[in-house]
Amino acid sequence: MMRVPPLFKYLVLLFLSITVFSVYGQSSTEPRYRIMFYNVENLFDPFDDSLKLDNEFTPTGVRHWTWDKMERKINNIYKVIMAVGGYEPPVMVGLCEIENGFVLHKLVNETPLSKFGYRIIHRESPDKRGIDVALIYRPDKVKVQERKFIRVIFPDDSSRSTREIVYARCLMGNDTLHVFVNHWPSKYGGELKSESGRIAAAITLRHKVDSIKIFYPTARILIIGDFNDEPESKAIVETLGACEHLTTECQSGLINLSAMLKSRGFGSYKYQGTWGMIDQIIVSNSLLEKGHHLNTNPSNASVFDNKFLLEPDKRYTGYRPFRTFIGFKYHGGFSDHLPVYIDLLGNGE
Repeated sequence: MMRVPPLFKYLVLLFLSITVFSVYGQSSTEPRYRIMFYNVENLFDPFDDSLKLDNEFTPTGVRHWTWDKMERKINNIYKVIMAVGGYEPPVMVGLCEIENGFVLHKLVNETPLSKFGYRIIHRESPDKRGIDVALIYRPDKVKVQERKFIRVIFPDDSSRSTREIVYARCLMGNDTLHVFVNHWPSKYGGELKSESGRIAAAITLRHKVDSIKIFYPTARILIIGDFNDEPESKAIVETLGACEHLTTECQSGLINLSAMLKSRGFGSYKYQGTWGMIDQIIVSNSLLEKGHHLNTNPSNASVFDNKFLLEPDKRYTGYRPFRTFIGFKYHGGFSDHLPVYIDLLGNGE
């Protein structure tokens, strides 16, 4: 058998390494921007706010909420954010069911997230329970040029209030992204009775999206949030106009990527043994166009269903989210929702 000289072996290995890098390393020139959304299930501080209905989240309240439990929950949220990011945390994280700026500052400044310098977009919402919507972002990856807090208007009752929609106009690389973070009214009191609240939120959001597209028809728009409704619901399909499939006939120009995830069996929230897809990702069709711009495709959206976020569903079958509370009983988990995320690709600048 012929012996191969060591130098020859080395040159062959070097050649293969260069070839593999040239084939598989090309995509590394395209920046990846991972953006996630997470309903964190009642991230409260343990103090009583006399202006909000938060008494249950105090040491003497029905949930016996303490400083230690708050810190454990904040640490759990940090772990989820890092896990979703993979090799580095997401560039943007939409959050809902957070009580105030205090818990947000603890999350970004008093956990290992602090080394990434996350900044916060948040203000106190008019929600009676005191739960807010927020967006945190990494300024080394994202430049926020404008931020707004959009109040949902209820045409039938001006005294009603819910969480505001958080809006941010961001620069990623050389392109602009318009981001909306939502937490629409729940189905408390029944689906039909509460539907008008979600329709009001959809109308508010649609007006803002349309106002952007009037001046920028190809604007890249990302809508994330807990909509408390399924992708096929009236508020999302008829009012917001988000299409469930890729089609040239989509008049709104909004494509619901979570509708496609649901059709493949994914879910973000389990209710009475059935998985639903109420945490959603909706994009403008311009984001699905490849070229010298920020872009993505449906396969880049997903539900983060890592095993550490799940536990056996003893009442029904399969698994369910490992949540913080079951009813009013402290369970010590992460959240009753699973995070959703999407990867956007830059233009290789």
